[in-house]
Amino acid sequence: MLALILLGALLALVGAVAATLAWLKFRRARLALQTQLSEDVARLAGRTGEMEERLATLDTRAQQLPVRISDLQQNLTDLRILTGALSVSLRQAQRALSYTELKTFSANSLTHFFKTRSK
Repeated sequence: MLALILLGALLALVGAVAATLAWLKFRRARLALQTQLSEDVARLAGRTGEMEERLATLDTRAQQLPVRISDLQQNLTDLRILTGALSVSLRQAQRALSYTELKTFSANSLTHFFKTRSK
């Protein structure tokens, strides 16, 4: 009878260790994904800024052409609108990611605080 109880306790301990290891692996994977995503969004935001600058240069050059090409001007206007929308979306993504990082940091800080206080 005691052997069954000890066996059950051992199996529960093994299950708890496996669950804890899986949770830690999940947290590491989530952190790596979040970091990569933040870097990609920051890189895209920088590239969007470059695109806006080049678009302004193209618009200036199109204005200097002796013959105005209305299709080119319309395409540049459309591109400017789409680039602006992309910039807004990327800024929103950066804010959402920074909020998520702040929330994660706060949770980790509180966990660390309570662990050090309990020792």
